[in-house]
Amino acid sequence: MAELPDDVVEEATQLTKLARAAVDSDEAAAYRDHRTELLADHGFRARVREDDATETLVLHPAEWVEDGTIRPDRVGDVDRAVEVQVAGPESPDDWAAVEEHNRTVAARVREEYGEVHGDNADAFADFMSNHYAKRVEAATPEERTEFVQEYFVRNAWPSEAQKEVVEQSLEYVEKTAKTDLS
Repeated sequence: MAELPDDVVEEATQLTKLARAAVDSDEAAAYRDHRTELLADHGFRARVREDDATETLVLHPAEWVEDGTIRPDRVGDVDRAVEVQVAGPESPDDWAAVEEHNRTVAARVREEYGEVHGDNADAFADFMSNHYAKRVEAATPEERTEFVQEYFVRNAWPSEAQKEVVEQSLEYVEKTAKTDLS
């Protein structure tokens, strides 16, 4: 069982997310420093493990570390560590709700802006639901670029009309999701 109180795990997670979202590097550093101090009070440290599509906050006992590296011979009980996903695809349990939301947004875009934008919105909904299990309005700039440059051209079989307006379609998706469905 982990030694960290739940409220400390929650605060460390929130500080990590705030640091990720901070525009200013000094602000991000301040959040990380606060997290370090918070965890040090409990004899823990943090690191963020980055995989292909996810980032996971790993909170582990400070005693496991020597010269900045976790030493396997010092890890007695792995259950003392805590892992929290801080970025990447949402929980698979939420997939159905995400898919339904994204389909609703795409349908509204079709209603408001026409068939071509609706077709693009459907393709983007497919991409975000199936590849990231995220709501369309939560797409990062990198995910939008991946959609336009890779997924859209290879998997959506877009018409010339769709290709010409895909960026505008994504703006309509974001606007619709944030205003009509908030």
